[in-house]
Amino acid sequence: MRTVIQRVSSASVTIDGKTVGSIGRGMMLLLGIAPEDTHDDADWLVGKISRLRIFDDADGVMNLSILDTGGEALVVSQFTLMASYRKGNRPSYIRAARPETAIPLYEYFVHQLAETLGRPVSTGCFGADMQVSLCNDGPVTIVMDSKNPE
Repeated sequence: MRTVIQRVSSASVTIDGKTVGSIGRGMMLLLGIAPEDTHDDADWLVGKISRLRIFDDADGVMNLSILDTGGEALVVSQFTLMASYRKGNRPSYIRAARPETAIPLYEYFVHQLAETLGRPVSTGCFGADMQVSLCNDGPVTIVMDSKNPE
């Protein structure tokens, strides 16, 4: 399971001109799921994300987590994070989980994150053509992969 975490001052997802999810200060998460990913991968990512200290404290030092700040979260499914670009110039998405595997795991991830944060988590719509807007704060952008914990 792979995620791109962006600290944002605001973010939103629009489908067919209608906003389906939006947040203020917090984290915008793009989430890619591989066929071999499990609840353990989701649980590990939720734990790391919720405790990740990327928000400024009173001294301007990134020392606070989203739990500390009460920030919001927006999760958007992103199968292209699983792209293989080894051969040629056209990415292959064979490493992305099929919807029958990915949708339940995506929903589990969102549920677990909401439980951990103690508040609802905004989302896009799995598989939809979405327009994502955000104001990256910092900018702060971090990539995490449950199969390669660094």
